[in-house]
Amino acid sequence: MVILNHSKKPLIMKTPYHLLLLCALFAFESCCFYGSCDDDFDDEPLAFSQYEPVFLSRADLERSIQLGEPVQIVNSGKIYVKDDLLFVSEVREGFHVFDNSNPENPIKIKFIEVPGSTDLAIRENVLYINQATDLIAATFNFSTNTLSVTKRVENAFPELRSPDGEYAYDIPANSIVVDWKLKN
Repeated sequence: MVILNHSKKPLIMKTPYHLLLLCALFAFESCCFYGSCDDDFDDEPLAFSQYEPVFLSRADLERSIQLGEPVQIVNSGKIYVKDDLLFVSEVREGFHVFDNSNPENPIKIKFIEVPGSTDLAIRENVLYINQATDLIAATFNFSTNTLSVTKRVENAFPELRSPDGEYAYDIPANSIVVDWKLKN
């Protein structure tokens, strides 16, 4: 419905001032559209993810790589083969190491614990591991079954996102997201 004045012209068209006033009204109204207009904001952000982050302090992350005894495969990921060794990723936990000299009967050797690990590449005897946000290089001595971290490049990768694609919020100081767990 258009309101007409005496000259039968639309009122808004006659006065640009009214158009400007109308635009300003809509602009100010949109400021308060999604909530109250006061400056008090909720300290806790909205949680959109169905998962909650698992944090590890930077110091603990750097000390967390361990070579241990074999464990049961629970959530396997990628598989890697290097000579007679077979590496099976345990998603965000580490890597199972098998003697694969007889592919019909691989034998568990060790488990490389690497919290937050998502990928592995192998060149010669060096394992390149994506650990949460860091890239680490570790040498694996195949004859003695020992592992030593030779280099760490901090923040080489972006922060781990939840399985539903969300980022963590309120990350404690000097902490890294190493995994995500489904909320109860």
